[in-house]
Amino acid sequence: MLPVRFTAWVLMSLLAILASGAAGAQTDEARARKIVGGVCFVCHGVEGDAASEVFPRLAGQHWEYTVKQLDNFKTGKRKSTAMAAMAAKLTAGEMEALGRYFEKMPVVPEPSKEPGLAAKGRDLYHQGNPSTGVPACATCHGPAALGTAALPRLASQYAGYIETQLKQFNTRERTNDNAVMHTIVSKMTALEMSAVAQYLAGQ
Repeated sequence: MLPVRFTAWVLMSLLAILASGAAGAQTDEARARKIVGGVCFVCHGVEGDAASEVFPRLAGQHWEYTVKQLDNFKTGKRKSTAMAAMAAKLTAGEMEALGRYFEKMPVVPEPSKEPGLAAKGRDLYHQGNPSTGVPACATCHGPAALGTAALPRLASQYAGYIETQLKQFNTRERTNDNAVMHTIVSKMTALEMSAVAQYLAGQ
């Protein structure tokens, strides 16, 4: 058996580490809130619930994916004059703090504005379009569209934003994410892009 003093020392060390981690997390959140309150909120809202479909909802998004996008804006892999200027000032630690902050924010889906179109989008998302070779979106983004650390959460994202991104993948205006998206959207019609976007917005 281990000596009592040694056991007590180990327990105290573990508690100190846990306390340090908790304090660090609080510091990171405070830092994220300061950045959000100074810059991000203008377009993305204080809790990542953007007021316009021009901008993406960041609430609930995987923090790793958010960090990747910020880094891509900073390095120029993803093009945006506005975001390049914002991301240029961020450190890797600040990007992670922001990603973790937005990931914890509540996600509130909105009923589709076009339920009939959303129903077609549901079929396309889950089954694809075998006649034109469009695969089911759920294959990569998951049946609930929650994504992964490497792939974005699409559930509850603004329909207008999703549709714009699909079009930009198709025209190669957006090139920072894998080439698979270029291949997929090249087989989709404008109506299919709109339908999938409408469906996802309500999930």
